[in-house]
Amino acid sequence: MKAKSLVLASASPRRQEILQLAGLSFTVCPADTEWAPDGLPPEERVRALACSKARQVATQYPDSVILGSDTMVVLDDRALGKPKTPDEAVDMLLSMSGRTHRVMTGVWLIATDADGNAVKEDGFTDITEVSFYPITPEEATAYVATGEPMDKAGAYGIQGKGMRFVSGIQGDFYTVMGLPGGRLLRFLTDFTSDIQK
Repeated sequence: MKAKSLVLASASPRRQEILQLAGLSFTVCPADTEWAPDGLPPEERVRALACSKARQVATQYPDSVILGSDTMVVLDDRALGKPKTPDEAVDMLLSMSGRTHRVMTGVWLIATDADGNAVKEDGFTDITEVSFYPITPEEATAYVATGEPMDKAGAYGIQGKGMRFVSGIQGDFYTVMGLPGGRLLRFLTDFTSDIQK
């Protein structure tokens, strides 16, 4: 039996790191657009975005399994994306000060046949709750000045300097980084069990 090649439809260094830590071999082919219908609840929207990334890349990789993923920070049912300005990043951090928010990572897998046609698709959303210590405006401003939060949903990196704000998590640490490692490995095994050639 020959295993299908795994393709990551993301340029995220954090997702690549998680796949490497999991011992998986993969190719990187970032999707250049993403789309989801309006009005979806956050847990469905993040999965739809992951699906759109995987579908965009799938047509380029026959006989492969394409992995799409997207991560969203949700506070009071409002999605906090990547900040557009330093001021917006500070505002995001202060809105989460002393509170608990949810980090949702959507995962979508597509298996293609030798002709590049999709033969199977499935996915899930994993949710981790993250609690923050109280944050002063000075702390938030100093952190934003490092530049770290500007390319991250919710304006912080739990695996970097943003750790200073985290008082606790309930769920998978790797979900907050960008891919729920343990759940993904099990899901991938089940997903590919009936399509290996």
